[in-house]
Amino acid sequence: MRTTLDIEEHLLERVRKIARRTKLPVKEVVRRALGAGLAMLWPRPRRKTYRLTTFRMDFPPSLSLDKALPMAAVLEDDETVRKLLVGK
Repeated sequence: MRTTLDIEEHLLERVRKIARRTKLPVKEVVRRALGAGLAMLWPRPRRKTYRLTTFRMDFPPSLSLDKALPMAAVLEDDETVRKLLVGK
């Protein structure tokens, strides 16, 4: 994005010296300085780490978890047996 800034002469001279010393364009020196200044004045809030509780899946080792339909069939069969035992 292009914009126009009024920079005081003494600041512009410092930017030019840094640009010559680092062999970077003046535009890049200003961009980096602005980014560093903003980061120092208004640091970004740290995000909370997302944590997910995992649970053990007690499936028979012969069941391939790559296939959704066989897994659903086993779960449905187990639920049917459980309901028959409970009497529902």
